[in-house]
Amino acid sequence: MNDFAEIADRVEIDTLRAEFTDSVMMRDCARLAELFTSDGALRMPNIPVELVGREEILTGRERLQSQWDFFVQNSHPGTIRIDGDTATGRTYMQEVARLLDGRSGSNFAVYHDTYRRTPEGWRFAERVYEVRYLDTTPLAGSAPGGRAAGVGGADASAEGVADDFAAPASAERLERAIAALRANGFTAELLDDAAAARARVKDLIPEGASVFTGASETLRLSGIAEDIEAGDRYDAVRPRVLKMDRATESDRIRRMVATPDVFVASAAAVTETGSLVIASGSGSQLPASAGGAAKAIWVVGAQKVVADLGTALRRVEEHALPLENVRAQAVYGRPSAVNRLLVLNAEPQPGRGTVLLLREATGF
Repeated sequence: MNDFAEIADRVEIDTLRAEFTDSVMMRDCARLAELFTSDGALRMPNIPVELVGREEILTGRERLQSQWDFFVQNSHPGTIRIDGDTATGRTYMQEVARLLDGRSGSNFAVYHDTYRRTPEGWRFAERVYEVRYLDTTPLAGSAPGGRAAGVGGADASAEGVADDFAAPASAERLERAIAALRANGFTAELLDDAAAARARVKDLIPEGASVFTGASETLRLSGIAEDIEAGDRYDAVRPRVLKMDRATESDRIRRMVATPDVFVASAAAVTETGSLVIASGSGSQLPASAGGAAKAIWVVGAQKVVADLGTALRRVEEHALPLENVRAQAVYGRPSAVNRLLVLNAEPQPGRGTVLLLREATGF
């Protein structure tokens, strides 16, 4: 290989390493995954994380970045040794981060790299991340408009303006929530509006299925509740339960609402870390949500996306409960209460739980 060819290879490998840091900083997981060969590996034994193949790298990075409040990565290029169509090298890292759960710190690390020449150019065949120094002392600073602004800046200002729990989340925050939900095992779809969700729910539920609908303004306003509970397309559980004697048939009611084929409802909040928060006065809909139903579908308006679990709980108490109180007084003649809370951090059964997240605000 002549000197000019080697210089060109070194420049391309340096560019590859710079693209990695840029895609991390810009939260562009798809671009980051494409920087690896199809069978490339990203290994972080100190964490520990091991991701093999572009798909695992994509979903793994989405899962990691969904936990960030902010993350800053500085890379310093080290050695490169080229041997034909392969090469090895090192990159030195300094990183500062705060997670959405409040943990923070800084570290110094080394990437031990193997590169491979491909038809697409040089790509990482393997990156092995070795932590050399870790400091978990809480960081004193903050990102301008960071956690106080719901990460994306749409919830509140750094000056302490109250969250607007009725305002739709930004497109960036919706995409972040979708990515985190998928990383946590949920099937997550971003839809334009309630009409699109209404059509999608029909696609997702087979005819003849037993379907239990949770009490939800989102389902009522969108027409989804009427679609399910009227007509004979489905075996609708709620209308049957409402006609039963709760004093003499309570056990049968309990079993019917806990284990339907499909459960359809909304949620009080969805976090940008990929969790669903469901509040209830009676708890009747919680078993089906938690795992009793064979399939579960949650239709969620854009105003329900919040930064983290703490903000989600505040949304329940400060926003959803007062509105539900008004509804409960009108329908049942008594106030509501948050007597039960369910937090779904992940869906362990692939394909069971589907979140239809809307770009518009609907419901409480």
